[in-house]
Amino acid sequence: MTEDTYKEPAPYWKGNANPFESMMLRFDKAAELCKLEQGLYNYLKQPVKQVIISIPVLMDNGKLEVFEGYRVIHDNILGPSKGGIRYAPDVDLDEMKALASWMSWKCAIANIPFGGAKGGVKCDPSKLSQSELEKITRRYTSALLEIFGPDTDIPAPDMNTNEQMMAWIMDTYSMHSRKTVTGVVTGKPLIIGGSKGRPEATGRGVMIATMCALEKKGVDPRDITCAVQGFGNVGSVSAKLLSEKGIKIVAISDVTGGYYNKDGIDIPKAIEYVKKNGSLKDSKFGSKITNEELLECDAYILVPAAKEDQITEKNANNIKARLIVEGANGPTAANADSIIERKGIMVIPDILANSGGVIVSYFEWVQDRLGYFWDEDDVNNRLNRMMREAFETVYKTAMNYNTTMRLGAYIYAIDKVSKVLKLRGIYG
Repeated sequence: MTEDTYKEPAPYWKGNANPFESMMLRFDKAAELCKLEQGLYNYLKQPVKQVIISIPVLMDNGKLEVFEGYRVIHDNILGPSKGGIRYAPDVDLDEMKALASWMSWKCAIANIPFGGAKGGVKCDPSKLSQSELEKITRRYTSALLEIFGPDTDIPAPDMNTNEQMMAWIMDTYSMHSRKTVTGVVTGKPLIIGGSKGRPEATGRGVMIATMCALEKKGVDPRDITCAVQGFGNVGSVSAKLLSEKGIKIVAISDVTGGYYNKDGIDIPKAIEYVKKNGSLKDSKFGSKITNEELLECDAYILVPAAKEDQITEKNANNIKARLIVEGANGPTAANADSIIERKGIMVIPDILANSGGVIVSYFEWVQDRLGYFWDEDDVNNRLNRMMREAFETVYKTAMNYNTTMRLGAYIYAIDKVSKVLKLRGIYG
């Protein structure tokens, strides 16, 4: 290794599941394996832009509240930055930095011309009215008008945000632009420039990645079982599509807890129950279990589709699954990686497994720019092709470097972005 090649620093993991530290530990290992130059390492390890804003809102009760908002752009080397916006009480800058970085690597792996970004507002949406959510969203957008744009930074829905909020973002940006700009945001309602297939895209991508892995392992989907943690959009769609492939879904969960049924759970019925009741609470789909117990239940496939850092060094030894497909962003803490690898569990990492969402967001952006929209079969067929190509790319990289799928994904993405950066050069 030459003097100007990246050298791995001493580990700084402290045992606390910090998503940015988790991302950086993997980044560091991949950078060493692909012999990333020190200067490129220094460039890529930090976001190019971090914005923190105050969002004053006159609440329904007449009182003024001030919320904190974030937008982090990790890079725009491959194209405009792309990433969702989440509303949650625990949103912080480190989480935004990690998620923005993951978006950079995800877009590179998917071979779409975007860099990575992420945004969020520190708030509890469950305690806010529709009017208050609209005010927060519009004020957040107006504060970031110089950041957002169809050629600069394109947001999308994420945790606790939806297509209605994306419509408010599009409208606010358009009002200031004095023209309708549909391409400024993705995940919009169909009627104002959304794409068919977008709501199911992330879950469909999880299914496609799972089927690719089973093909590599020579496993018949009709012979195996699956547990899905998280029954929101990603988890429920993943469960439905996997069950349609013949896989028996034996466990599901949401924030209210989980259910295990060795004979299989009727996923369409579970989806209908959640639509009617708002959650899985008090349902009768099987024996009651906790979210923690679901992770350790007896199933061939585990799909963590809830939040970050669900699998850690504390429970990794108890995982019985032979295949983990990460539907959520960062569901496995870095301190669990070596344990999972030692157990011989194949992991399809988040930056590959859940990239269906950003791929179809890219399709939406393309359709908005063209003013020409595709039917759902076109969208799904294109998604299937791109997900399979991405899986093959990561699988071959992992094999070439004799490493895990996770590090294979990081190595490919880092190598690609660094090569483009070198070709573009440093202006100054």
